[in-house]
Amino acid sequence: SYDYILVGKKIDNEEAETFKKQKAFIEELKAKNFDVKVNGDKLFYGIRAPEDIFEKYRYLLKVSDSCNGSRELQGDVLLSTRIRIVHFVLHNTFIKTGEKLSELMKRGVFETKFCLHEKNEQKTLTSKWARWTASFRRQPISDVRDYFGEKVALYYVWLGLYTTLLIPAATLGIIVFLYGMAFFETSPLIKEVCEADTIMCPLCDKKCKVWQLSDTCKCTLETWRRRAVHVSGWNVSEWDEDEEELILGMVNDPRYSPKKYEQSCLRSTVVLILVTLMLMLIIGLAQALVIFRVAATGLLSEGSSQFMKDNANTFAVIMGAVLHYLTIIIMTKVNRRVALLLCKIEKTRSFVTTERSFTVKMFTFQFFTLFSSLFYVAFFLGRINGYPGKYSRISGKWRLEECHPTGCLTDLFIQMAIVMVLKQIINNIFEFIVPWISGVLKNKQTKELSDGALHCKKDCSRMEKGPCDNCKLIDWLSNYNLKDVNVFSVFNEFIEMIIQFSFTTIFVAAFPLAPLLALFNNVIEIRLDAIKMVSLERRLIANKTNNIGMWDRVLEVIGVLAVIANGLVIGITSDFIPRLVYRYHYGPCATGEATDVHCMTGYINHSLSTAYMSNEAVRRDFEPHQLVTYNGLIITHCRYKDYRNDVNYELTSQFWLVLGARFAFVILFEHIVLIFKFIAAWLLPDCPLQVKNSRLEDKFSRLREELRESVCSTDVWMSDPV
Repeated sequence: SYDYILVGKKIDNEEAETFKKQKAFIEELKAKNFDVKVNGDKLFYGIRAPEDIFEKYRYLLKVSDSCNGSRELQGDVLLSTRIRIVHFVLHNTFIKTGEKLSELMKRGVFETKFCLHEKNEQKTLTSKWARWTASFRRQPISDVRDYFGEKVALYYVWLGLYTTLLIPAATLGIIVFLYGMAFFETSPLIKEVCEADTIMCPLCDKKCKVWQLSDTCKCTLETWRRRAVHVSGWNVSEWDEDEEELILGMVNDPRYSPKKYEQSCLRSTVVLILVTLMLMLIIGLAQALVIFRVAATGLLSEGSSQFMKDNANTFAVIMGAVLHYLTIIIMTKVNRRVALLLCKIEKTRSFVTTERSFTVKMFTFQFFTLFSSLFYVAFFLGRINGYPGKYSRISGKWRLEECHPTGCLTDLFIQMAIVMVLKQIINNIFEFIVPWISGVLKNKQTKELSDGALHCKKDCSRMEKGPCDNCKLIDWLSNYNLKDVNVFSVFNEFIEMIIQFSFTTIFVAAFPLAPLLALFNNVIEIRLDAIKMVSLERRLIANKTNNIGMWDRVLEVIGVLAVIANGLVIGITSDFIPRLVYRYHYGPCATGEATDVHCMTGYINHSLSTAYMSNEAVRRDFEPHQLVTYNGLIITHCRYKDYRNDVNYELTSQFWLVLGARFAFVILFEHIVLIFKFIAAWLLPDCPLQVKNSRLEDKFSRLREELRESVCSTDVWMSDPV
């Protein structure tokens, strides 16, 4: 069997530059004692590394600080390890022009490269994991680790744990949602709204009319300890990425010298400036979405359809959410290119440091792309639009949008629901359908195999090793037809789930069904990813690691942001605090004397201010036809949601009391949650005691063995050291 396959194009002209470079690279591999087999019209190069490379790797691993009982020291080198070593050697082999494999592929010297799937292991993973009937079975993480490496395995460990933790969150979300629906009819606040004859001010300019208030009636982280258990069982607890790089470098080239750590204040400053400019661009796009919604509301309200006029605000929010999703698709590609460019400017020392830097930049860009608009809806929508007589306008023309008549949380709910549902459904479709279609098209292109391969096909299907070289060609072609993979394959899966985790935590107070949507998605996602990796994509390089890298810190940041954001949503965006203030300070129960009325009676009326048309500034904000109800009545005043007096429209003392109570709640909420978080972290350490004890015993046994080998005889070892 071969460790790796290189694919080139047959070149008849031996004087061509492409032919010379292709031949030069193969000669460099042969100089390192690699066995190279040429096969097929596609010019497949089967690459197999000499055994002495793996012996060097085993020896260096033994004397390193991170061997920790590695399986490679106790038996044959795993095929996944062989592939990783050969992958490193191939990508660090240079021809005399100074070009390496990645550069040769860009210049068309080689078309692609891949490692082969193992049929027996594929069948095992398919039966245990990569099929729909295995959806509710425990994932075979050890088998995944043996085949795809620790990096992929830890991704599925984290994803499985995260999906499990979504179950109680989704259950709680359903209870909250159903509770709200069940008590919709009996709530005194809902009753007050639905029975009110209050006339509200127009929500937009020109075509929007005054409306009745009653019209609205129509309308994880500490449990990540499981990682330590798996890492300890795989004996990679003390694995060090720098040491692994040094070992692979020395195995590849005896003259290898490590690249030193460098720091350039100039490069760091340039990168910081470019990151700031990129974030300003992303925030600018979010503001463009705001302008779009404002303009859309105005245009829809001027349409001929009465239904469209009445629901112009809602339709504008929906259109804005769809446009937001399209912006996300485009900016994801832009963000990736910019993040890669910034990493090149930084000139990071190794691939691992590049990956860390890229992860931070890419997540930051994606986070701002997805959440800038949501943060505006959550914390600014309806709060900076002004009031009758002094509305805020864009370019002096379009009035800034107001919250949905039922409240600002409704706008946030609609925005999150549309983006989250579209993102998850479309992503899953493309993730599965694109590799499948790509494989079908490639199979058609390579259907005409050589006569010898066709004759051997039946024999190859019955025998592990075919009777002729064409059997290998059929296997190579089947792997060639699979979708290509790259260093970003696992990264793409991680960032998709991390963004989903952000959705399910940061604004869960506004969208309690988010965990339920995420749970449904993840049950499908695990199976889709498994089928894709095992059957539809070329085999991933089995990268070794003992953690999920920078994603751990990203999750910590999201956890803190979630506490802050949900505290602000409950305290600032929702009416939770104003209702409490009314109940205990202004309502009928404030004095403790009322016993026959509900404590929230009168709240809706109390939370609205009045604008009189006798005020010239107020009258200028509306056109005459807007002040006529649908029944033909001309109104002399209208109500709007705010705490202002009806004389000079200054903020009332109630506003400042509510504002103070809001901020007090946010500070109290965040401190209490963070205190509980720190207590949980203290009570539940990242590494369980049994894992620590296992590591201690392993270190002791290795040291004891080293000392035993260093003494001359067993008698000396067993005797008194003195």
